[in-house]
This record gives sequence, C-alpha cells and structure tokens, in this order.
Amino acid sequence: MADTRRLSVTGRVQGVAYRAWTIRTATDLGLAGWVRNRRDGSVEIAARGDPASLDALAERCRRGPPLSRVDDVTVAQLEDDPSLGSTFAKAATE
Repeated sequence: MADTRRLSVTGRVQGVAYRAWTIRTATDLGLAGWVRNRRDGSVEIAARGDPASLDALAERCRRGPPLSRVDDVTVAQLEDDPSLGSTFAKAATE
C-alpha cells in the first residue's frame, strides 16, 4: 500500500541542484511526485510510494547533494493524491 508524504527542507537548498538531486533520488527509489522551490528559500517535496522508500527519501534529504547544507527536514503525512502521477518531476516555484 502506498503512502503520500510532504517534506519541507530548509537550509542552503536552492541554487545547489537540490531539485535535480531529489528527482534522481526519488526516481531511484521508485517514488512518484514532485519537488519545487519555495519563495521562502526552502524546498518542498510531495512524494507517493512504498513507506520504506519514503523513509529512505527523508533520510537522504537530510544529507542532500554535496553543495547543499540541510538544516531541517520536516515530514507530514498527506491524503493520497492521484494527481502526483507515476513519475517524479520538478514543479513551479510557489
């Protein structure tokens, strides 16, 4: 059974290829969803998939790509959202 979660990542996470890294990482884990920059400087992720894969994504997001500095990752459970599709992509900044 699939879960859907929202992750909010703060720190130096914009301008350091965090979104591209997230897309590769989530795709490797078999997750669907999106990643986007937020105007407050954070990165937001909505992901759907196997709970163990979502846990792995959150853990990897705490480290991030080499040029990032992650201060915090918060994770919240979401209602299932079929609009997340079957792939992982970049969404528009909000």
